[in-house]
Amino acid sequence: MNVEEGRHLWAMVYLLHAYFGRDGREEAEELLARHSGDADKPRILTTFNEPISDWLSFYCFTYFTDRDGKYQLKSFAESAFDPLSRTCRFMLTEEAHHMFVGETGIGRVVKRTLEVMKDLGSDDPARIRAQGAVDLPTLQKYLNFWCSSSLDLFGSEISSNSAANFASGLKGRPDEPQYEDHVLREKTMKLLTPEGEQDVPVLNALNEVMRESYLKDCEIGLKRWNRQIERAGFPFRLSLPSTRFRRSIGAWAGQPVTPQGEIIGRETFEKSLCDWIPSDSDKVFVHSDRKSVV
Repeated sequence: MNVEEGRHLWAMVYLLHAYFGRDGREEAEELLARHSGDADKPRILTTFNEPISDWLSFYCFTYFTDRDGKYQLKSFAESAFDPLSRTCRFMLTEEAHHMFVGETGIGRVVKRTLEVMKDLGSDDPARIRAQGAVDLPTLQKYLNFWCSSSLDLFGSEISSNSAANFASGLKGRPDEPQYEDHVLREKTMKLLTPEGEQDVPVLNALNEVMRESYLKDCEIGLKRWNRQIERAGFPFRLSLPSTRFRRSIGAWAGQPVTPQGEIIGRETFEKSLCDWIPSDSDKVFVHSDRKSVV
């Protein structure tokens, strides 16, 4: 996967060098200088600087963050700039492999946890952890963290940049041929903001259109895992957090919102955060749960 991600970077650098002259070369140098988690030259988008110290984080990253890559690539695959479009269509085949690693990885975690729960006849997290399995509430915390972090990668709900990119033909919507209107001069959609519901031109809300499509895709894996849990006879159900939860970009940035989308007091939010995303003790447990297999 690292080799393929490196090839994606190479492909973007090649396009910048081949088609955009001095400006492209300078931008390529900036791309190559950035490293995930580097204190001096970190990646621009925060999600890519988050540490991945255990397999569960890795699986969630490949499930959620690589899926964002899928939708970004699909939007650029609709580009009128043919070299970019063709490159992105090829990269989509590799992105599918990355998401497969994430979905099957989390699926195996769920499978093992359910085996332990059935053997114990209990869903008590402490007893499940004692048997070396990840309890479902902890898995939900990891889903909350990586999904909410990945949602920021789409950008602000209302964006003039997304409108300009669409209007200039640089990007389209994922699977653009499915839509009837490819100009979007008059169409509007309703967006919920902290100030209330707003009518926004779709041209300025294309990031949100992509985000909605992304979440529908994310739900597919959750349905499979929840079917496993249901067949095992347990009432717990995994879910995606609200698009308003833990946002750092857009209208809901910094707002104290629960994973269910409810606005609450700032103090209550801060106190409850460790119940919604992995705490330090959760990370220590998951990291310690790794066992060598010979």
